[in-house]
Amino acid sequence: MPSSFCGTWDIISNVDFEGYMIALGIRLYLRKIALRLNIRKVIEQQGDQYIIKTTSAFRNYTPIFFQVGQEFEEFTQGLDNRHVKSLVPWEGNKLVCEQIGEKKNRGWAHWIEDD
Repeated sequence: MPSSFCGTWDIISNVDFEGYMIALGIRLYLRKIALRLNIRKVIEQQGDQYIIKTTSAFRNYTPIFFQVGQEFEEFTQGLDNRHVKSLVPWEGNKLVCEQIGEKKNRGWAHWIEDD
């Protein structure tokens, strides 16, 4: 596990982000806006709990609160508006989230490459 993911992170690359949004069922006009945004993640840790905030010039998303390895309820408000149960374990040096709900194979991963 890395020593800390805490900090402010600017997303510099999303591989096939539009394809991902299509699979989520996000409407065309929102996809076009999202592809042009500079997205920022703010990751904080308070004790055993992680807080991930996603911000952009267009919209700030509801923060995610979780403890590594413990299932929690998540609402993907502003994205595809799903209610899911999520689980975020460490997989090597990555935080990997599996979302369990009406759509299969959903989730996200965060990791640090190089410096």
